[in-house]
Amino acid sequence: MRKKRAQKRFLKPDPKFNDVVVAKFINSLTLDGKKSKARNIIYSSFDIIEERTKKPGFETFKRALANVSPIIEVRSRRVGGATYQVPMEVRPERRLALAFRWIKDYSRKRGEKSMAAKLASELIAASNNDGNSIKKKEDTHKMAEANKAFAHFKW
Repeated sequence: MRKKRAQKRFLKPDPKFNDVVVAKFINSLTLDGKKSKARNIIYSSFDIIEERTKKPGFETFKRALANVSPIIEVRSRRVGGATYQVPMEVRPERRLALAFRWIKDYSRKRGEKSMAAKLASELIAASNNDGNSIKKKEDTHKMAEANKAFAHFKW
């Protein structure tokens, strides 16, 4: 191997909840370097969640992430001229990244007025095990289940 493996960087926790996962989500939501704007959106959505559900927004966020995180996914693998969809377990970092991406993307597609309201709605839906991000996770799992026959091609 010519080059060293990239060093893993560790993030400072966010100021309000003192949690690294929230800080990562803030970073994933940030557009054009507007981190304070992303932070305001997330904190506002937590407030909206508390108004609607009478439960802490942070807890709902954690539950939504746990529900959306995929356990297994399919990855393409070429074997002898044919490409197979091989079901593989998802690494914890990727699991979190996929959950962030799905929640973020599907909340953007919602119909509410502000991004905070959209995000709040998607998080509430995900914490109750419904919504588009949960559907995406289930589709991923179904795909893996359907391609179980190729599991022996794992590397």
